[in-house]
Amino acid sequence: MDVVDEIKAIVAAHPIVLFMKGTPEFPTCGFSDRAVKALEAAGAVFHPVNVLADPRIRAGLPHYSNWPTFPQLFLLGEFIGGCDIVEDLHAAGELKRMAAEVAGADS
Repeated sequence: MDVVDEIKAIVAAHPIVLFMKGTPEFPTCGFSDRAVKALEAAGAVFHPVNVLADPRIRAGLPHYSNWPTFPQLFLLGEFIGGCDIVEDLHAAGELKRMAAEVAGADS
């Protein structure tokens, strides 16, 4: 399976996916940490992918999403954005609404 197909499969298999550096318990960059905190504060249940554990995904994801940095958030297969966008959505209350809608769509 090529890396694009692998990324597509991950995004398709989980309603909310955060591609990040490290893990939610041990993020290895401040931006990933901030995105995790915003998602958790919004009550989002998400699937984390540690891009540092797979160099192929780390190299391929920016080409797939057309976004150069990490973290990267996907909801229902759609690329949402990086840390600043996640934090802005959280501050506006939109992230909580989006997470609730995704949870409703998943059940």
